Amino acid sequence: MTALTDLLREWMPAQRWFGGKGREWAEVAESGFFLERGHPVLSVHRVEVGYADGATETYLVPLSWRDHPADELSSALVGAVPRQEGEAYAYAYDALRDREATVPWLTHLAASSTVGPLHFHPTEVGAIPRGVPGDILSTEQSNTSLVYGSEAIFKLFRRLEPGLNPDVEVHDALRTTQNPHIAPLLGHIEIDDPDPAAEPATVAMLQTFVPNASDGWRLATASVRDLYAEGDLHADEVGGDFAADSERLGAATASVHADLAKVLPTEEADAAWFAAVAEQMTARLESATTVVPQLVEYADGLRAVYAAVADSTERVVRQRVHGDLHLGQVLRTATGWIVLDFEGEPARPLAARRELDSPMRDVAGMLRSFDYAARHMLVEQPEDSQRAYRAQEWAERNRKAFCAGYAAASGADACGDSPLLRALEADKAVYECVYEARNRPHWLMIPLQSLSRLTAAG
Repeated sequence: MTALTDLLREWMPAQRWFGGKGREWAEVAESGFFLERGHPVLSVHRVEVGYADGATETYLVPLSWRDHPADELSSALVGAVPRQEGEAYAYAYDALRDREATVPWLTHLAASSTVGPLHFHPTEVGAIPRGVPGDILSTEQSNTSLVYGSEAIFKLFRRLEPGLNPDVEVHDALRTTQNPHIAPLLGHIEIDDPDPAAEPATVAMLQTFVPNASDGWRLATASVRDLYAEGDLHADEVGGDFAADSERLGAATASVHADLAKVLPTEEADAAWFAAVAEQMTARLESATTVVPQLVEYADGLRAVYAAVADSTERVVRQRVHGDLHLGQVLRTATGWIVLDFEGEPARPLAARRELDSPMRDVAGMLRSFDYAARHMLVEQPEDSQRAYRAQEWAERNRKAFCAGYAAASGADACGDSPLLRALEADKAVYECVYEARNRPHWLMIPLQSLSRLTAAG
């Protein structure tokens, strides 16, 4: 164990992007190389964490190094490592929070460099800014993003898995369609795996930045607040009505789905696929009831909803989809909606996120998001029946508007009487129950109330 691995073992669990919170570490191994030897020095480290249960995860940790403590970077300090030649220390910082250390990423990408195991791959679309530092986004979660001026946004994938990340794969494929609802891909970075037989892992991607855009979740929840503030008006009478935006968002989603089907593989779903989907949903339910006992009340109804999928004869063409679509993954601009983050659910294995699926998974995710937007303010006032009625009214209005927009653009009644859509919504709500029970227990009421509706419909 080196001084650096000791520091990383202490520092990593406190970072928002670290996915192993609460798990017992058995061992940690680190290997690194220098990306830049200027000032500050920039190194890149592959950190493999072994857990007590036998599982392993590998993370990418870029560090900037300084000879003396930098007061302005105190919040980014990883720790001090003694130098070999004496008592002096080298001070390590989270390099993505050190603006001076963010310039080399785009310099190397523009030059199509190879540095050690890192390979930089620019696209032919758009200019890559050089010499401009990146500013970290405060919404850091499983990844870390930097904005370079008003031109580009850089996303570093913290957890490494062999294979091309779906976010890069999908955006690269959609470049040929010139779909107006995505931000163009400017390039990506890969790192060789220590195992020569394994595929390189995707380290990062660069896209055109979308300035003056509004987050879908913030817009939707502002509309809900406007409705709550008007005690005697219906959702369609409030100045902040969101339904027109929801309809346009449905059309944008259908447009992206259509272009994905043009440029990436598709396959007709067969009976075996429907049976497998139902089996997987049922297994997730059984596992979830051990975490959320309240789910037992809905378990029989949910099993019936899932069983209807196994017996379904509806026509489904499987294709590449977003995989984790919700209001926080879309931006509204002056000209329409932009869909972000085609990575899928980061907790799922990369291979699973690249599988063909029904576009209805994305529709279900957005329908769930409308429920969340409508009901999140009820958490503090769960007994307010008037607000609960208004929340339901807002959710139904915007769900219908989204479905209308999707149907108009696709020519298909995506939100009709579909056993698969209902099951996908229910499965997502079960996932939300587990998440809320572990992270925000006071929000658990939101997905539980939705299960009442979904199981009754089944």
